[in-house]
Amino acid sequence: MQQNRTLPGAAGGSPAPSARRPRRLTTRLTRAALAALLAAGGLVAAQATGAQASPAPAVSAQPAANPYERGPAPTTSSIEAARGPYAVSQSGVSSLLVSGFGGGTVYYPTTTRDGTFGAIAISPGYTAYQSSIAWLGPRLASQGFVVFTIDTITTLDQPASRGRQLLAALDYLTQRSSIRSRIDTSRLGVMGHSMGGGGTLEAAKSRPSLQAAIPLTGWNLDTTWPEVRTPTLVVGADGDTIAPVATHSEPFYRSLPGSLDKAYLELRGATHFTPNSSNTTIAKYSIAWLKRFIDDDTRYEQFLCPLPQPSLTIAEYRGTCPHTS
Repeated sequence: MQQNRTLPGAAGGSPAPSARRPRRLTTRLTRAALAALLAAGGLVAAQATGAQASPAPAVSAQPAANPYERGPAPTTSSIEAARGPYAVSQSGVSSLLVSGFGGGTVYYPTTTRDGTFGAIAISPGYTAYQSSIAWLGPRLASQGFVVFTIDTITTLDQPASRGRQLLAALDYLTQRSSIRSRIDTSRLGVMGHSMGGGGTLEAAKSRPSLQAAIPLTGWNLDTTWPEVRTPTLVVGADGDTIAPVATHSEPFYRSLPGSLDKAYLELRGATHFTPNSSNTTIAKYSIAWLKRFIDDDTRYEQFLCPLPQPSLTIAEYRGTCPHTS
């Protein structure tokens, strides 16, 4: 950041020399003021008689730091770690105190020094409760997010209903919750497993202002999503027999608009229920995606572009690079 400096003889500096001062003293002061002015202005004095002083090259203004960056510069080890740099608190939300969804647990950075944070609502799958995706709460929150793992109104709710419930949970977080002042309402995202993953796509379709969506081994009878305008990371599993990638995750990804920032991650040696347990690959790429698009933190672009290559845990990765959002 540039600092304002007061130049000698400028307003607010020393008063001009008196006319009654000796001429030598006045000349000395004048030369000193001129030298300081030339140095402050970035001018170079000519060394040869008759040479012209040349102005220094113009310096372009430095871009303002991203106001949404949270936490230190990331490394592979930092986003693969079981916990990030933030200490985390949690708070239960009773179903009796909310409407439109079934309550849940809010995980959030304990500190209030870093301003507001982006927020993510996460839905469980068919017949499941929030406990099935609870590991994501503290793991994501410790990286600098407010995370709401929710229960649905009934465990049998279908994807469209789960999508509406994810949005109701975000509305509760930002409008009624006790930590609403900690959340930036313009930086919101959704995640979900199985039917909750299908609900994630439904929520993104209904609310284009969402900044990120991540369906995890998603299930939905609707396999075409050209209406989605939210950057979306689709996560599938090569051994999924409940929502096989050939009939669910892959069609989801292909149907998203070609102009959209999107990616497809297929987990190797994984099943439909892999997202129900702590998983470093899911966490790593979810954190990178959420940071990149909810926080607009381009420090995380390095983990997404160039596209990750197949490995012991990745069967396939597709995506649009470089990202434009």
